[in-house]
Amino acid sequence: MAARRPSNLPDPGSPAPGFYMPFLSGGKSSLAELCANGPLLLAFFKVSCPVCQLTLPFLERIHATGSLAVYGVSQNDTEATLEFNLEFGISFPILLDSEDLSFPVSNAYGISSVPTMFLIQSDGMIVRVMEGWRKSEYEWLAALAGTVPYREGDRVPEWKAG
Repeated sequence: MAARRPSNLPDPGSPAPGFYMPFLSGGKSSLAELCANGPLLLAFFKVSCPVCQLTLPFLERIHATGSLAVYGVSQNDTEATLEFNLEFGISFPILLDSEDLSFPVSNAYGISSVPTMFLIQSDGMIVRVMEGWRKSEYEWLAALAGTVPYREGDRVPEWKAG
């Protein structure tokens, strides 16, 4: 059995690291500004990641309910992220974590693999941390948003490492 690397991710119950990042669509926002609208899901991803390509369309379905705000955090440039959104049908807001600045927000959150997601309460406290793909976690998240994430014919694996 392989040894699991130690996690530097913030634990549930701890405050989410603050940030101020640009949106893919223009403008900038802070975590505090985003949290002012209620709980949210921050989803860190890279466009070349196969597990991210699996995950984000399901997050789009959760976002479409309007009952849970979903924000992507792209570790890619504007052009690649726009192409990804078009290819995978992503419409939720995307923030850009700058490779030119060595991914400051990803580093503040201890990201070592993607996708990694944080469910954050309106007070900025982390409720849940999810790494990679676990079908049961997405079912839980969808139930929280009042929806079912999978459709008939979807090929949904039980688990995929990020």
